Amino acid sequence: MSVILRVKNISKQYRLGQVGTGTISHDINRYFANLRGKEDPYIKIGESNDRTFEGGQYVWALKNINFDVKEGEVIGIIGKNGAGKSTLLKLLSKVTGPTTGKIFHNGRIASLLEVGTGFHPELTGKENIFLNGAILGMKKHEIVSKLNDIIDFSGCAKYVDTPVKRYSSGMKVRLGFSVAAFLEPEILIVDEVLAVGDAEFQKKCIEKMKDVSDSGRTILFVSHNMTSIRNLCSRVIVLDQGITVFNDEVESGINHYLELNSHRENISFNSEFEDNGNFAYIKRVALQSETGILEFEKNQYSIDIYINIKECIPDLFLGIILEDQKGNMIFLSTTDEVNTDILRNIKESGNYRIKCSFPGRILKPGSYFVTFSLRRSEGAPLHKINRAIKFVVEDNISFRGVRNR
Repeated sequence: MSVILRVKNISKQYRLGQVGTGTISHDINRYFANLRGKEDPYIKIGESNDRTFEGGQYVWALKNINFDVKEGEVIGIIGKNGAGKSTLLKLLSKVTGPTTGKIFHNGRIASLLEVGTGFHPELTGKENIFLNGAILGMKKHEIVSKLNDIIDFSGCAKYVDTPVKRYSSGMKVRLGFSVAAFLEPEILIVDEVLAVGDAEFQKKCIEKMKDVSDSGRTILFVSHNMTSIRNLCSRVIVLDQGITVFNDEVESGINHYLELNSHRENISFNSEFEDNGNFAYIKRVALQSETGILEFEKNQYSIDIYINIKECIPDLFLGIILEDQKGNMIFLSTTDEVNTDILRNIKESGNYRIKCSFPGRILKPGSYFVTFSLRRSEGAPLHKINRAIKFVVEDNISFRGVRNR
């Protein structure tokens, strides 16, 4: 197979605390340095993308990334939040340019960085299919020829003539992915599109992406769902603090990623988090036990999530993911699927508590992690905490319980 995408010495530098990547004086200095054939004067300034350390005016979101992708390959890109995954995909999609390095590709690139981006709330689902398809580069006759397939795949046929503003977040994801799934680029770039949606639709998405791969097209796929990575990808690239730390076989890459996180994260059954400056944030999460131990014989386990809301948002919802130690998703739930009134009808700012309960007996002995995501219907999460809670299920004759480790 021939190489369809080559990334050579790609680096991306940002200047912290600024809207752009620099100031006018810095841009002038860079311009004159380039005019004289000299090196960028700021290229050696900066630190690795480690969020735990303060200080420094410049930071490298990515540093010296190199890899080749062959035609028909499905590459999984994994790493903790802030590792540089989304930055890399934006560079490949030409949303932004690299500070140094080159990207070579042979074929059309289509990117699905945020599902549903470009939907107009006043237009119907069908009208938004045409609008979103045009944004993603499809011709009108292409959309017309695939319209029925897109609607059938989304499962939203009943509501296709209803304005999108009346859709739930899950329905928007379904429709957005369905449009992108029927694109026919040589290279498809996908970023966390399966973070929202029920298990049935996630399975359909994986099967569709397998079909895309089997047809000879190339996929670059970012996800925190290790089950999806296992089922879909032929190779894994692990990023850490903007640097490639692994580029090889899938299972070894997942183990490398999990081992990397297990050494770094301070995981507890009762954790508090700082205000991140958004309209709302997750203040604290706690397993419902003062000791971190719950009786196995109880029918369910419970977690309390404390949320601080500074400005009321009508389309706010909370997502919760339970994973085992291998990164397999046990279940995914959101407040808008369970009860649309939990967060959507809050009229005043303040602190609120949400209780999440799940059956205890579905869990086998082993370690488990809980991820929390506070979101709006569209766009990036307002606050996401990967593996905020860790607990261990013990199963023996003398004791059955859940104990914090």
